[in-house]
Amino acid sequence: MHRFQCRVYYEDTDMAGIVYYANYLKFIERARSEWVQSLGVDQAQLKENEGVVFAVRRVEADYIRPAVFADTLTVETEMKSLTPARLVLSQDVRRVGEVLFQAEVTLVALTPQGKPTRLPNVFRQFIA
Repeated sequence: MHRFQCRVYYEDTDMAGIVYYANYLKFIERARSEWVQSLGVDQAQLKENEGVVFAVRRVEADYIRPAVFADTLTVETEMKSLTPARLVLSQDVRRVGEVLFQAEVTLVALTPQGKPTRLPNVFRQFIA
């Protein structure tokens, strides 16, 4: 499991002082980018050298409790399943262990022109 910490800034909140719902998607996107980096994958080089980019195919999200200005959040990212061209991740946003937001995110591998392709070897090595 990969963990990524972020802080809630004033710009992340709405008029009620809670995190605007769409910003959770930004938090989990940053966490996914950091997770990929932790695997040793440079996404810019992956695009340039192998012609592979990632796209979100599907997001299923549950908003459980609100985060507020100045909270420190931890995004936990875990691989749920993997096929040669698709990756499904579970992502939880927590505040001091309490789950605030949960998402299941399906990623697909594409060419820079948007055509489906196989996941890079660094991911396929996890297929059992």
